[in-house]
Amino acid sequence: MPDEQMANSCAPPASAPAPAAPLVVPAPDAPPARPLDTIDRSILRMLQTDGRASIRSVAERVHVSRANAYARINRLIDDGVIRGFSARVDQERAGQGASAYITLKIVQNTWRTVRAQLTALPGATHIALVSGDFDVLLLVHTKDNRELRELVLTRIQSIPEVLSTRTLLVFEETDLEPEQG
Repeated sequence: MPDEQMANSCAPPASAPAPAAPLVVPAPDAPPARPLDTIDRSILRMLQTDGRASIRSVAERVHVSRANAYARINRLIDDGVIRGFSARVDQERAGQGASAYITLKIVQNTWRTVRAQLTALPGATHIALVSGDFDVLLLVHTKDNRELRELVLTRIQSIPEVLSTRTLLVFEETDLEPEQG
């Protein structure tokens, strides 16, 4: 059953949407993308596997000097290839036992407005504008199904530009490790 049908039959009163988070817009003077060589790709794979790897271990693994490894990593950061470093979290062990992909159909040309509001949602971890039968794919993690229901029925469906939603519960998930090479 689509979520909007469920909302009509059993939804609690809608609450006001959360204030929109500021959009992150790349700097207009960002350098153009440069081609990556095999050393750059090896560094990226290594950092994807272990973002806490030392410059020394990166340099040893890809067979370059520490100064070269340091310069390459900084260039990858400056070029926007590396967007940051983070930890992979086991959502269930972190108290987020319910996960779902939510598909949204939105009013044409409202992506930026909708994205800003979705970014502010608690538990939202990935947002993508996609093609096909729906416009947006959103991954959320919540404490339980009750919290998930509230998120979908009162927060997401109260966004005026959202025409419809469909919720796909995640029963199990596995983060894929980058290829070694």
